[in-house]
Amino acid sequence: MARCVRCCCCLLILLLVALGVTAVVVFLRNRNGGGPVIPGAIDRKYAEALAVALQFFQVQKSGKLVNNKIPWRGDSAVDDGQDSGLDLSKGMYDAGDHIKFGFPMAFTATMLSWSVLEYGGAMQAAKQRDSALDALRWIMDYLLNAHPSADVLYIQVGDPDADHKCWERPETMSEKRPLTKITTKSPGSDVAAETAAAMAAASLVYKPINQSYSSSLLDHAEQLFAFADRYRGAYTRTFPELSKYYNSTTYQDELLWASGWLYHATGNQSYLAYATGKNGEEFADLGNPRYFSWDDKRPGTQVLLSRVSFFGSGVASDSGLESYKQTADAVMCILLPDSETAAFRTEGGLLYVAEWNSLQHPVASAFLAAVYSDYMLTSGKTELSCGGQSFAPADLRKFAQSQADYVLGENPMKLSYLVGYGDSYPQRVHHRGASIPADVDTGCGGQEWLNSAEPNPNVATGALVGGPFKNDSFVDERQNVMQNEATTYNSALVVGLLSGLLATSSVAQSLSS
Repeated sequence: MARCVRCCCCLLILLLVALGVTAVVVFLRNRNGGGPVIPGAIDRKYAEALAVALQFFQVQKSGKLVNNKIPWRGDSAVDDGQDSGLDLSKGMYDAGDHIKFGFPMAFTATMLSWSVLEYGGAMQAAKQRDSALDALRWIMDYLLNAHPSADVLYIQVGDPDADHKCWERPETMSEKRPLTKITTKSPGSDVAAETAAAMAAASLVYKPINQSYSSSLLDHAEQLFAFADRYRGAYTRTFPELSKYYNSTTYQDELLWASGWLYHATGNQSYLAYATGKNGEEFADLGNPRYFSWDDKRPGTQVLLSRVSFFGSGVASDSGLESYKQTADAVMCILLPDSETAAFRTEGGLLYVAEWNSLQHPVASAFLAAVYSDYMLTSGKTELSCGGQSFAPADLRKFAQSQADYVLGENPMKLSYLVGYGDSYPQRVHHRGASIPADVDTGCGGQEWLNSAEPNPNVATGALVGGPFKNDSFVDERQNVMQNEATTYNSALVVGLLSGLLATSSVAQSLSS
């Protein structure tokens, strides 16, 4: 009898422990908007790299700083927008310059939101989710203020031609900072739709945190999508002088991207039908795998909508939706090095697509691979067919890890391309604020600091530089803009990738739960 009592007690204790673990998992999933993660299962290397990467958003902040932890940064551009009765002081500088380009900044926000939605639990376990939310809120406050009415969106602060002639710290700049806006007569469907995507995605992030803020974001997102769709045109056609900075090749991919995010945010079937019907047939280039970037959202949309195929049990079978899933499969196939359709990579193992900012495409692609592998694992659909070959989620994850490891120093240069991580990383990043001592006021003419061969006096911690050439080589010179300039959207991409690699985990089956 005593033995039976002891057995029952042991069983009760085990049951309570199991329930406790389950409660923790559910808590992490519901509170953080990401897949369940068991505390303690976090990869230390990727967690440390994530903590470094997130600091670049603090480096790039504009406006009156709050709880500033970057000793060489201070308040800047606090009057942005005032001439038009707007507060556009927040937001983030694009790269090593001081322009606020709305198109890549909105993409930055979309990617930060996607990372939190998929991997918020892992980020929380690594104690980095709050940093991501801080960066996201700083951008979203700016984007909300940049949309003062339904059919008006301010898409840029500053004159890039004038800005690029100056080399100075943002805290001391005194040049005029004109505003650029799109309207019904001066359209920009690409930037309006990307901003709609950012707001829809962020509304999902803030839904369990701040309901009123989430609702405001979603209202703005729907207005901007309607504006983008009704008054079609690329913003660089409207403002051709901007094409040498962020030239949008088409606005069609952003319309599909935004409709995908609005479907997830609202559950409104009309947004899904928009992407899978006639617009999908005309705009999505289904069947042709591409590489994800700030300019081409089609691969991201294909993976995002494949979520519906993996988990949308309440969604009627749709040939258009299945075409997105099949194209997402094809995207994954070109990423896998052992696939018959494998894309080119360097001898060091880096997926190589473009010479300028060469790390953007492999990091973005690796993020998609990590997400897709988790969709497969969570759904139980664990076979990826690439022609006559079969691959598993582990193969996609291995590819994602290989690209992250290359970035973090496992490359022929033995150099971490994430500034501040590891013992060896670029010392002369093309970045105005990092290159000039904090107590120096150069005015516009600080070119001596641009031309100096000395290491930057300030470390742009978290910056992901452009990256290596096709032969895996890298030249650490400040004037080497092609390789040595960091961008804010690059940081969002690497944050997503590192978050996806924090733990081998499943993802939540609904982004809105």
